[in-house]
Amino acid sequence: QVHLVESGGGSVEAGGSLRLSCAASGYAVNNYCMGWFRQSQRDEGEGLAIREGVAIIDRDGRTRYSDSMMGRFTISKDNATNTLHLQMDSLKPEDTAVYYCAGHYFEFRNCPAGPMEYHYWGQGTQVTVSS
Repeated sequence: QVHLVESGGGSVEAGGSLRLSCAASGYAVNNYCMGWFRQSQRDEGEGLAIREGVAIIDRDGRTRYSDSMMGRFTISKDNATNTLHLQMDSLKPEDTAVYYCAGHYFEFRNCPAGPMEYHYWGQGTQVTVSS
């Protein structure tokens, strides 16, 4: 059984940093496409499809970012601990959201961008950025 558990969220002031982690069990983070998505409070209850893509990493470590996160966020994975990370720097109030990690169950190279393409999800961790 696959479990993804996020941690590291919290409250910071604009310009600050946070590092999110996603610990996986029953699933090898190194083997498949994984990503971070987020959902703001105004979209709460809207479902999976409304989640905004943040960053994606494939089996070989190639990464893609949404335009607004480029240069501020860094996705990485630690194979030794089977953990996915998201380093978030220069945070802005508009980054406030619940952040979710997600895993694909077979794709490892041509990673899809949309949340509906991912099969495994964590419970989310809240990030709040104050101005």
